[in-house]
Amino acid sequence: MQMIKVRSRVGADGMLHLQIPGGIKDTDLEVIVIFQPIVPATEAKTAEDLGWSPGFFERTIGCFQDEPLVLGEQGEYEIREELL
Repeated sequence: MQMIKVRSRVGADGMLHLQIPGGIKDTDLEVIVIFQPIVPATEAKTAEDLGWSPGFFERTIGCFQDEPLVLGEQGEYEIREELL
């Protein structure tokens, strides 16, 4: 099985025409199509549109400024028998 990513456009008639690269000729193929509309940059969603609270990234980006990150004492932990 081979995967090829092709970018194409659906015409005004609603038809999608694909040209498959790779020198494949005179061969039977099973083709699976998964499509995802391309959103132009002018229609890109904001963080709020995607469910983030307003100002979330401005409040959190760069919050951890201490270097290096030190992991403190973890304490005792229970050792469990493996389940078979």
